[in-house]
Amino acid sequence: MRVGLIGTGAISNLHARVYKNIGYKIVCCTDINEAAGLKFAEANGAEFVKTYEDVCRHPEVDYVDVCTFPDFRLQPLKICVETKKHILVQKPISTNLATAREMIETAKAAGITLGTVSQHRFDDSSLFLVKALAVGRLGKILQADAYVKWYRTPEYYSRPIKGSWDVEGGGALINQAVHQVDVLLWLMGPVKEVFGLWQIGARHQIQSEDVVTAIFRYASGAQGVIQAATAFYPGYSERIEIHGTKGTAVLTGDKLTTWDVADDAGEPAPVESLVKSGASDPMAIPLAPLERQFLDFGNAIKTGTTPLVSGEAGYRALEFVQAVYRSCREGQKVTLG
Repeated sequence: MRVGLIGTGAISNLHARVYKNIGYKIVCCTDINEAAGLKFAEANGAEFVKTYEDVCRHPEVDYVDVCTFPDFRLQPLKICVETKKHILVQKPISTNLATAREMIETAKAAGITLGTVSQHRFDDSSLFLVKALAVGRLGKILQADAYVKWYRTPEYYSRPIKGSWDVEGGGALINQAVHQVDVLLWLMGPVKEVFGLWQIGARHQIQSEDVVTAIFRYASGAQGVIQAATAFYPGYSERIEIHGTKGTAVLTGDKLTTWDVADDAGEPAPVESLVKSGASDPMAIPLAPLERQFLDFGNAIKTGTTPLVSGEAGYRALEFVQAVYRSCREGQKVTLG
């Protein structure tokens, strides 16, 4: 696969390491900070081009990787539609549901593949758990929760756009915990109703929430809790806890750290204790899941199939986030679907 990158910040450097590992070629890149873009291009053997339109129209690019703030998604997608380039966007898929839906419908009508980065579906622990749940190894699921009690420094939020509603779409839930939202929905299915409470700028000077808690009910009848924060020093590894009538599974960071199941049978659970997490360092994340996601996306392009984390998957995660935000604003339960 030959890739064009829009945006050459921290996450792009991580992506570049992944592309090198899996044999994908970065053909070209662009950045509004030309000096940073030129430096990235030189480091990765890529051509620097002046505009995002140039990336989307580059004749050697198979797909465009959009590593920008989430208010910039539809613009490059529209050019990719013209040039029949596929497109992968960083999480969240957008800042609002109307734009996300337009992205999905536009890509579908044009016959191009749209994917959303959500690499935790590709953790060994997540891949094991989705199969285990499918065959009922935990019994009937009663509760499935996520806890993302992270910390970000004042410097992280030093730019006014960080934690802003217009550019980032919100704070801790949409930018940090959206990964766990996606994994919960993938494992458990849709959510029926939600009630949320937040603290706006509890610790940081930002427009949006750096502490939020929501309780919710899945369509299956199981209940859930999600807590997301960037205010809890020094930051703790994220967890997903799933409780069923036969036992409990806990994912901590990228690992399955607890598998307490009565009379269990089947594939041995890959329980580990050494975890990797972005709890206090946004870049302290393992590369293997991203490698698997990018390979999955490339395979979807080659075969004309749907990637595991499609535009629709990104939409569903954003839909949940927006329901929590609406509940926090209105002080009442929100029903989805």
